[in-house]
Amino acid sequence: MKLSKEELIRYSRHLSLKEFGVEAQLKLKQSSVLVVGAGGLGCPALLYLTAAGIGNVGVVDFDTIELHNLQRQVLFTEDDIGKLKAEAAVEHLRKRNSLVAFQVHNEKLTLESAKRIFPDYDLILDCTDNFTARYDINDVCVMLDKPFVYGSIFKFEGQVALFNAKDENGNAGPTYRCLFPQPPEKGTVPSCEEAGVVGFLPGIIGTLQAAEAIKCITRIGETLIGKLLSVNSLDMTFDLFEIERREDLWSGKIGIGRGFDLKELKSFE
Repeated sequence: MKLSKEELIRYSRHLSLKEFGVEAQLKLKQSSVLVVGAGGLGCPALLYLTAAGIGNVGVVDFDTIELHNLQRQVLFTEDDIGKLKAEAAVEHLRKRNSLVAFQVHNEKLTLESAKRIFPDYDLILDCTDNFTARYDINDVCVMLDKPFVYGSIFKFEGQVALFNAKDENGNAGPTYRCLFPQPPEKGTVPSCEEAGVVGFLPGIIGTLQAAEAIKCITRIGETLIGKLLSVNSLDMTFDLFEIERREDLWSGKIGIGRGFDLKELKSFE
């Protein structure tokens, strides 16, 4: 596979970087990335993944655009109100980069839909806003041995991490359950709707998720494998915390309380 003349021009600033160059750009072109959630986090992540030249981009979302979304979901306009988020997002993204292939998944992310959709993608971005989807993403990624970029926001703070990825030596990094083995009890953590979120925060975290995805695919720089990046936008501090892989969680069964055996992976082949 080679870069076309148009691609050489479009991605010329990437190609000028000695740490990046043609090899890394070809890796992006050959990659397939799924973004789960086309909301506050998904919008900026999708913008930068598309601009970077990911070959195939999938979008999963079942929701429709409402007026209050426009405060932070920067892909959409007032004309999009009432449209399905996944379809509207791809409509705008196609205008930004016609060289990228897009897949629209107008459905809710569930355990079953994740097991059906994820095999077609190399990397998953968790841009969701609820714990049920987050644990389903983690568990299916473990079953399929796929890395995923985690992002979350709350009021003025956000987090980013790269889970279930392998380092340069092939060693598996931690999963989301290594950090949070069990979801919090229902009602103990307020949602963004209840607690609020400052509009620019999803832009920061979603862009960082796109950066991690690009670094993971191209193998440039140092990724967040085994690390959690915490961002406080009020005082603009960035803190890194180490995460250890808990082998006891994944030695036999996957998904605490679910009873999925790792042997189920064979059914995806």
